[in-house]
Amino acid sequence: MHDALSNHDFSTNHAVQKTKIAIIGAGFGGLAMAIRLLQQQITDFMILEKANEVGGTWRENQYPGAACDVQSHMYSLSFAPKTDWSKRYAEAPEIFAYIQGLTDQFQLRDYCQFQTEVLSAHYQEQDCEWHLQLNQQRKLIAQYVVFASGPLHVPQIPHIPGIEKFKGKVFHSSQWDHQYDLNGKNVASIGTGGSAIQYIPEIAPQTRQLYVFQRTAAWVIPRDERLYSQLEKKLFKKFDWFRKLHRARLYWSNESRVVPIVKPGVMKYTQKLAEAFLKYQVKDKRIAAKLIPDYIMGCKRILVSNKYYPTFNRTNVELVTDAIQELTEHSIITKDGKERPIDCLIYGTGFITDPRIYLKSFDCVGEHGVELKQAWKDGAESYYGICTKGFPNLFQLLGPNTVLAHNSVVFMIEAQVDYILQMIKLVERTQTDAIVIKDQVHDDYNRYVQEMLAGTIWQSGCVSWYQQDGGKNFALWPTYTWKYWLKTQKVNPADYRLLNKRAKQQLAS
Repeated sequence: MHDALSNHDFSTNHAVQKTKIAIIGAGFGGLAMAIRLLQQQITDFMILEKANEVGGTWRENQYPGAACDVQSHMYSLSFAPKTDWSKRYAEAPEIFAYIQGLTDQFQLRDYCQFQTEVLSAHYQEQDCEWHLQLNQQRKLIAQYVVFASGPLHVPQIPHIPGIEKFKGKVFHSSQWDHQYDLNGKNVASIGTGGSAIQYIPEIAPQTRQLYVFQRTAAWVIPRDERLYSQLEKKLFKKFDWFRKLHRARLYWSNESRVVPIVKPGVMKYTQKLAEAFLKYQVKDKRIAAKLIPDYIMGCKRILVSNKYYPTFNRTNVELVTDAIQELTEHSIITKDGKERPIDCLIYGTGFITDPRIYLKSFDCVGEHGVELKQAWKDGAESYYGICTKGFPNLFQLLGPNTVLAHNSVVFMIEAQVDYILQMIKLVERTQTDAIVIKDQVHDDYNRYVQEMLAGTIWQSGCVSWYQQDGGKNFALWPTYTWKYWLKTQKVNPADYRLLNKRAKQQLAS
């Protein structure tokens, strides 16, 4: 399967493992990469996972009400489908079970090294290979490295003055403490993003009092909660064309959402419907007014829920829009001087999205000793979110400017996985050792992406996690996903430099 050779390298006496392909992360991306490798009869790879289980975001985010805002049949691998999804939009436990099922089906645990964190990655130009420093003083040499850690995995925890004095319970939504009983407690929830709008309706009936601290209101649209009938599930299982037809219908309906994104004038009509939905669901006009965002719909992530707005009709729920000043031992104080007693503080504040840690927070050193965080000091950039100039044989899934706001990222992951496989085959076919995108091709492409983003709804004035300081959008793909699929169908060898370690060794001698 893969070598565990006692190669003494890195100037130490520790045993060094070797593999052809190191995949970092056992979430959707990492597992999709592994499955496609196996389908190509490539077995010399390892999946390095810092946790003790597969699942990525669906392992981490198991808060009450956690669910996907992409339809179930679109949020699954086309080459490893699930025919018996229970409902249109699956909840976290069902998605996590699907991922675990994939892992068992393809026997991927045989390739996983759990509780393995990558501390640094250094490209060795002489040998055209990557040296990875792992935790517990372990080392790994790999020809190729695939980053599949996802852009959102480090919890964003704001510093609140007085937090060290607070004697109650504190946790982030992605580190939910299911042992802690919220019944009869006074709870403060900070943030109104994708996670918060899901758990707030679930915990509100349990709490004595729930304070929802909102810094920025979010646009929320209705969620299709319909269940799939037993007949539909049978048809999906028996007739693959029927399942594919259903998936295609979902795909193209999602793609139609690009129109108001690239033509913001169209969005004002959708926004009026969303505003009507809010006013219909929230009885108190003053609260409804506070829940209406002050930016054009789509500029930040649009959220999906039928339960969030009605939560504010409850007598034990208060929407707080005043800024937080400090915490005391048993309360939270806002800037207006009002003190609210609390037993528990929940951070629904999402994840760190600084582009410099877009891959991971470890040192990653490419050609000529250039560190990735330094290379990205002016913003994360790569070629189709997959390759970064100066970093041979380093590939990424859901890299810069390939996250979506209108369709399924699983579609993007599949296109990227197939593109990476083509690059590996190109290296083998040409009997070279490494591949790296040409600087000029890389830079021209990134200028093209930023030009496409100009004039879209995301650049209409609001500040969102899609942007870095200064307003550059480093996260989102700016147009239809079928265009991305077409562009990544075939690797153009002329776009790349192919490197050969034998030639380098001859030059050195």
